[in-house]
Amino acid sequence: MQDSSDSIVVETTRRIFQDLCDPQTVNAAKDDAWKAKLWQALEESGLTLAWVPETAGGTGASVTDAFDIARISGQYAVPVALAETLLAGWALAEAGQQCQPGPMTIAAMRDGAAITAGADARLKGRAKYVAFAREATLIVVIAERDEKSVIAGVLPQDCSLSDRATDMGGERADVLFDNTPTQFIADAPAGFDANTMRTLGAALRASQMTGALESMLQISTQYASERVAFGRTISKFQAVQHNLANLGTEVAAALTASGSAAETLESAADNTEAVFFEVASAKIRVGEAVEKGAAIAHQVHGAIGFTAEHILQRYSRRTWGWRDDFGSESVWAKDLGERVIANGADALWPMLTSR
Repeated sequence: MQDSSDSIVVETTRRIFQDLCDPQTVNAAKDDAWKAKLWQALEESGLTLAWVPETAGGTGASVTDAFDIARISGQYAVPVALAETLLAGWALAEAGQQCQPGPMTIAAMRDGAAITAGADARLKGRAKYVAFAREATLIVVIAERDEKSVIAGVLPQDCSLSDRATDMGGERADVLFDNTPTQFIADAPAGFDANTMRTLGAALRASQMTGALESMLQISTQYASERVAFGRTISKFQAVQHNLANLGTEVAAALTASGSAAETLESAADNTEAVFFEVASAKIRVGEAVEKGAAIAHQVHGAIGFTAEHILQRYSRRTWGWRDDFGSESVWAKDLGERVIANGADALWPMLTSR
């Protein structure tokens, strides 16, 4: 991925989050009034529709620019539907639809959803753990009609929403489509289906998790240099140093895996084999990094990191939710293993060395 110091998109994204979404300030906020100002700034800068061509109401940024935006949003544990809107806007552009202002989200984010569209352009089915379902102005759905993929848009108020009790970030809800009317419905272009959305969504989540891990490392390192125990900072203890070094290793692995997936989607999007391999590897490896990295960060902080007053829990909860979105590590590992078996043993080494 390109050097962030050279990217105006990165500088703009980081400045907005620094000014309007500092995790400590957000964590202490009494209500969500600050969200409107943040979203307005993101929209005015064109970041919410970065993946949408100018002809469809977007800014036409590069693929890697969008992944940079997602990664920085992870660094700030951003609690608005930025990544979801990026993905939804891209789907709308694929459907030939103009994008409107406001946050959007995607159904489905988890495997197992089966949504069908009838001849009357109404949807039936269920999608689980949909992030920002209530806050969205539009839910974009990839459904099946007559064994073909269609892209549809529905209003949240036209669906039945069941909030998820466990907060893993994104104010998630299960969405029931029970003969739900659509605002639009269009045949998906050739080569586009639910798996296309799943692949791109998985790569976005890998970037977000990577950004969150970067911040968890920074927060944990700073805390260890300030927390005093037995007359010295805990950063002087070998066990803590070892843990932080392991956390740094996981961050480096996540950066490499997610960055490689983003670059492949930018430079070799038509190479479906390469894209699958890179995205699968990124979702698996970054998910594993989150499992190990979040545990280390909380171990460094002790019990304080789990309290609502501390910002660390904002990062860990979101990464735990993102791990399962668009396919968990186990699901992608199964898919990758099956692909390797199908290609045969002789194809494995060339596939690995070509990356």
